[in-house]
Amino acid sequence: MVVHVDRVTAGYVPGVNILNECSLTARAGELIGIIGPNGAGKSTLLKAIFGLVKVREGTISLYGDEITNLKANKLVAKGVGFVPQTNNVFPTLTIQENLEMGIFLKPKEFQHRLEFVTGIFPELGKRLPQRAGSLSGGERQMVAMSRALMMSPEVILLDEPSAGLSPVRQDEAFIRVKEINKAGVTTIMVEQNARRCLQICDRGYVLDQGHDAYEGSGRELLNDPKVIGLYLGTLGQD
Repeated sequence: MVVHVDRVTAGYVPGVNILNECSLTARAGELIGIIGPNGAGKSTLLKAIFGLVKVREGTISLYGDEITNLKANKLVAKGVGFVPQTNNVFPTLTIQENLEMGIFLKPKEFQHRLEFVTGIFPELGKRLPQRAGSLSGGERQMVAMSRALMMSPEVILLDEPSAGLSPVRQDEAFIRVKEINKAGVTTIMVEQNARRCLQICDRGYVLDQGHDAYEGSGRELLNDPKVIGLYLGTLGQD
C-alpha cells in the first residue's frame, strides 16, 4: 500500500478532536474519494496526512515508513503533493513563476516537468506570463494542481478541487483529476460533490463526525441505500 492511515485521532486545538480513530488506505495508482457532511473531518484528514494538523493517536505511513507528524517540506521531498482548497496560488506571481515555486528544490527539471503538466493542462502552456491573480477560480485550480505536480509526486492530496466552480468548470476539474491519476499518481481527493466523486473514484470513504463510517468501491457507495439516504440524498439517485 502507498498511504495507510491507522486509527488516527487529530485536531487543531488541545482537547478537541476532529478525527476520531479514522483509518484509510490508498494502494498504488488508486483514486480515493472522501465524502461526508460538512464538519465530518474530510479536509482535516488530508491535512493530518500532510503534517499540517497534529496527530495525537494512531499512525500514518507512506510505503510502510511512518510519516506521522512529519513536516510538509519533508513530505514533498518524499513524493507527496497537496493542493488546498483556498489560497492555493501566489496571485502576484505569473503562472510560470508559480510553477517554478513548485519545483524550487529541483530547478534543473523545470522544463521537463513543464512539458508534463502542460500536457494535462494545455491552456496553461499558452499563458505562462499571465499573473495568477487575474485568473478565474477554475484556472487557479489548474495552476495549483500543476504546481503540486512539478515535483513528480507519487501521491497527491486534493482538497475540494471543484469547490466554487461552475457546473462546466466542475466537470473539467474532475476530468483533470482523472487524467492526473491515469498518469500514475496515486490520488486522494476530498469532495463535496459526492455523486461525481464516487463516479470517478476507485474506492471511497464516507466520513461522519471524524469516523470512517462507510468504505467501498465508488459504485458500491453510489448504490448503497444507507449512503444515499444519509449522505447523498437525491444526488445519489439517477
